[in-house]
Amino acid sequence: MSTEVQDELEEDTQKGKFLTFTMGEDCYGIEINHVREIIGIQPITQVPDQPEYLRGIINLRGKIIPVMDIRLRFGKTFRDYNDRTCIIVVDIENISLGLIVDGVSEVLSIPDTEIVAPPEMNKGGNNFIKGIGKVGAEVKLLLDCKTLLIKASWDEINQLGEK
Repeated sequence: MSTEVQDELEEDTQKGKFLTFTMGEDCYGIEINHVREIIGIQPITQVPDQPEYLRGIINLRGKIIPVMDIRLRFGKTFRDYNDRTCIIVVDIENISLGLIVDGVSEVLSIPDTEIVAPPEMNKGGNNFIKGIGKVGAEVKLLLDCKTLLIKASWDEINQLGEK
């Protein structure tokens, strides 16, 4: 089987699957095909002159990974890290990035028919939510990984990863 066919099959099996995580009382989802791994919180080396939400860098088995606190990126107040705090390592457009979240929940399958567009009030400014997944009586806010970071952030993250 060619690599191209294997990639297509793998993509099909991951379609509609989301890793869910919490931030306070809210539950978010991120497409599983962006997730490389989940690790516990670990020492973060701060890099001067970066936005507060870019917490610094970690050394993950020899690879330097920039780390972003999603809570701060969304304008929420900082919360001390604890044993439930996780770093979700994602690959977005060939850039590895660690996302600090309050806790990881589960992987859910949410069919396209159960995903609706976010309400209009969410359209202004930085729109990180690409959809709202309906799971029973609950809703999951589905992040758009590609727009999670505005262009300026990509430049900052690239610089962190190169240091």
